[in-house]
Amino acid sequence: MPITLEEAKVGMPDHVAAGVIDTFQRSSILMDMLPFDDAATPVQGGGSTLAYNYVQIKTPSKAGPRKINEEYVPNEAKKEAKTAKCIPLGQAYEIDRVIANTSGAPGEIAFQTEQAAIATVSEFSNAVINGDGEAAEGATFDGLKKLLAGTDNEFVSAVDVSTSAKLDSNAQALLDEVDTLVSAIPGCNVLLMNHALRLKLRSAARRAGFYGREVNGFGVSVEYYGSIPMIDAGKHVNELGQEVDIIPTEGGKTALYGAAVALDGLHGISPDGQSIVNVYLPDLQAPGAVKRGEVEIVAGIALKQSRKAGVLKDIKIAAAG
Repeated sequence: MPITLEEAKVGMPDHVAAGVIDTFQRSSILMDMLPFDDAATPVQGGGSTLAYNYVQIKTPSKAGPRKINEEYVPNEAKKEAKTAKCIPLGQAYEIDRVIANTSGAPGEIAFQTEQAAIATVSEFSNAVINGDGEAAEGATFDGLKKLLAGTDNEFVSAVDVSTSAKLDSNAQALLDEVDTLVSAIPGCNVLLMNHALRLKLRSAARRAGFYGREVNGFGVSVEYYGSIPMIDAGKHVNELGQEVDIIPTEGGKTALYGAAVALDGLHGISPDGQSIVNVYLPDLQAPGAVKRGEVEIVAGIALKQSRKAGVLKDIKIAAAG
């Protein structure tokens, strides 16, 4: 049965794992929202892939009126068999037993475990946007950038809000484009962007009376465009060890992603009958000088209806350079 991270904590005897889930929820509003369908299974005949098979609705059926003594004009919903991948994703750390025994092992282990959890959230968030399973040779799952490429819900912005003056003159045009994106996504309940775009959208929304803010149960301030959370997708560490925006600004332009987070829209997937989150703490009593700990999630995403997510690309928020 699909569950959220909050539901996964209920009755969990492992308080450390429950604390890691708290870190996931506090670090990512999106992860806190996602329901995870625990139905991914190994591919038939074995192998190293956990697959989640589903049917994606490409085009819904259309109802309408008919005249007396005439038939309805037939049309059928278009659907397509899809497979999403579920991957292990996490972080390991090592503590020398001398350090552990002289600096207070519980405190150091708790610190490293929390940092590993934060790093895991960052990489999951990056995969949700930028994941490309084929390019990564199966080491990640397909994210929204790939899933939306070439679809009708891929929009291109014509707005320039790169300066304060241009934001003043083009704020309504930006909101019109955001509304176009939102209206194309039935049940849209999340907007994902980078920090720089959120500042621009916050300013435009405030001027139009569409801005709101509240503090959630984890003490995190959540900003809203109308009733839709405006979520900073955050940063991750790239291959060069640099911390960069998950949704980049390139040539002064960036993108805004919208989605309907639900079991019939965008949702998480996890292995059949297994925990989403696993925590392996260092065993200080085991032989060996260096003790190893790990935080891991086994997860992916699925998009049940192609209309349930969209992207507004090429929003000009800065000078090219």
